[in-house]
Amino acid sequence: MNILLIEDNLTIIKGLKYALEKENYHLISKMTIKNAREFFQENIKIALIILDITLPDGNGLYFYEDTIKKMNIPTIFLTAVAKEEIVVKSLNLGAEDYLTKPFSTKELIARVQKVLLRSKKKSIIEVQNIKFDMDKMLVYDNGQIIDFSPLELKILQLLFLNLNKVVSRHVILDKIWEITGNDVDDHTVTVYLKRIRGKLSTDIIETIKGIGYRIDEK
Repeated sequence: MNILLIEDNLTIIKGLKYALEKENYHLISKMTIKNAREFFQENIKIALIILDITLPDGNGLYFYEDTIKKMNIPTIFLTAVAKEEIVVKSLNLGAEDYLTKPFSTKELIARVQKVLLRSKKKSIIEVQNIKFDMDKMLVYDNGQIIDFSPLELKILQLLFLNLNKVVSRHVILDKIWEITGNDVDDHTVTVYLKRIRGKLSTDIIETIKGIGYRIDEK
C-alpha cells in the first residue's frame, strides 16, 4: 500500500520511512510541492498522503485545496504551528486528521491506520481478481458477484480490512459468535474458511499455521 509523504525534513522522512515500512506500507517521499505535482502525473495509486503545511515552495493547505482535494486521497496534515485557526482550516478543507510537530511516530502510525481503515470501509478493495465492495457488501470474482452467506461475508470483510496482517482464529471465532450467538469452537473457523475459499477462483487467503489467516495486497 503506497503512502505519499510531502515533507522537506530529512530526519522526519527517514524516520517515517523506517517505521511505516516495518508496518508493510510503502512510503514515497517528495520534498516540494513542485516534485509532488510531477509525481501525480505518474498516476501511481496512493492510499494516503501525509502533508507538511510549511514547504520550501509553498503552503500545504493551499496545495491541498487546489490539487489534492480534487483527487479524493485521504490526507493527514503535519504542522509545526499549533494555532487553532490552522487546525480548524485544515479540517474544514476536508483533511482526515492533523498532527503537530514534534510528534510521536507511533501516534502517527496509529492515525494512519485509523484513516486507512475508515477509508477502506467506504471503498472497493481489490486483491488480484477479487474485489470487495465495502459499501454494498458485495464480492466480485472477475466481475461476477459471488454468493456468500452474511456470515461468510463478515469473515471475508474482516480479512480484507486487515490486509497484510494476520487475523487470528480467536478473532474470527469472536466474530462468528457475535453474529450467530451460537457456541462455536476452533473447527468452526476451519469450516467457514474452507467454504469461503471454495467460492473463490483464486486462493488469496493464506493460512498462518497455528495463528490465523491473512490476505496480502499484491
